[in-house]
Amino acid sequence: MHNKSRITRRDALKLAGAGAAVAAFPFARPAIAQGAPLKVGLLLPYSGTFAALGDAITNAMDLYVKQQGGKLGGRTIQWVKVDDESKPERAVENTSKLVEGEKVDVLIGTVHSGVAMAMAKIAREAGLPTLIPNAGANALTRSQCAKNIFRTSFGNSQPGVAAGKAMIDAGIKTAVTYTWGYAAGEESVEGFKQSFLAGGGKILKEVRLPFPNVEFQAGLAEIASLKPQAVYSFYAGGGALKYMKDYAAAGLNKSVQLWGPGFLTDGVEKAAGEAGNGVKTASHYVDTLDNAENKKFRADYNAAFKKFPDVYAVQGWDTTHLLDIGLKAVGGDVSKKDDLFKAMRNAKFNSPRGPFRLSASQNPIHNFYLRELKNGENVFVKVAATDVSDPTTGCSLA
Repeated sequence: MHNKSRITRRDALKLAGAGAAVAAFPFARPAIAQGAPLKVGLLLPYSGTFAALGDAITNAMDLYVKQQGGKLGGRTIQWVKVDDESKPERAVENTSKLVEGEKVDVLIGTVHSGVAMAMAKIAREAGLPTLIPNAGANALTRSQCAKNIFRTSFGNSQPGVAAGKAMIDAGIKTAVTYTWGYAAGEESVEGFKQSFLAGGGKILKEVRLPFPNVEFQAGLAEIASLKPQAVYSFYAGGGALKYMKDYAAAGLNKSVQLWGPGFLTDGVEKAAGEAGNGVKTASHYVDTLDNAENKKFRADYNAAFKKFPDVYAVQGWDTTHLLDIGLKAVGGDVSKKDDLFKAMRNAKFNSPRGPFRLSASQNPIHNFYLRELKNGENVFVKVAATDVSDPTTGCSLA
């Protein structure tokens, strides 16, 4: 069994990619009258490669709260934003601004897995209600799980598992993986290999590129020489856009199918243009899902922001929905942590993505869909896998 007490703040820094020690943080929180605003800290990327993701998550959360009259659980919501810059080496400093400096009541973050690992370490020690709207590091809901930490997005392995299964179903037997060589990419490939190899597929080679490097040519040349039937890749944001364009410019899109988790195309569908046509992805969301929640969400989001939502916005929406369920159960009193966490852990609701519930380690159990990018839109192909969960390896919420 994993012993969380052995993890020090120095370990948190190492997880985040830094080596310096960090001074202890005072986590005592002042008593707050229930009529006072609820301070919700947002540790998200508002600059750099993942800025668009942070903006989409924030937009959806803000929209949800506005539709509830500006309150959740009877408490007016006050957003306190910190740009994490997607820099793991700044994670402890930026998290402490919210936890120690602002003394937020709830913490929401983040996108980058390396940043999230250090953030979660601090949140665990503080016992602070924490919701993760994107970062998929497997450990967050495996060995490093905690009763106060909830993920509303995915575990990094989940999209890969669904993609590998769909690839086998499509008759593909040989593949190369080409991905950013950091936690998210490595774990996405781990999930893909799990189902692809189990289905009889063969991995010809695993190619990696340091994050956030976007010089893809050497790897693309290697793929061309290996001649697999398909490539499985994890990239996101601006990096994913350049990758798809470089992939097409190299002519590989004519002979080698490009597959990946949904993040390969989400948010950059239209910008990809013809270079994105034919790219297949497995995601827990498709724009055209035929359910009432999705239709209303898309219409409301477009009316508010003059653009339609992507998967990151859906994750932001579901994050706020889950928090709302918890806060309503305790009448907005976040000091009633056991009741707050129980209500969130047991929550089940219909999301724009479809049915949503949490596993024993507080990670989503949800459907994954196979999509194909056509003329700037991720077109629904089929349900790739239903009720996809993630192992609770090493997790103890006692």
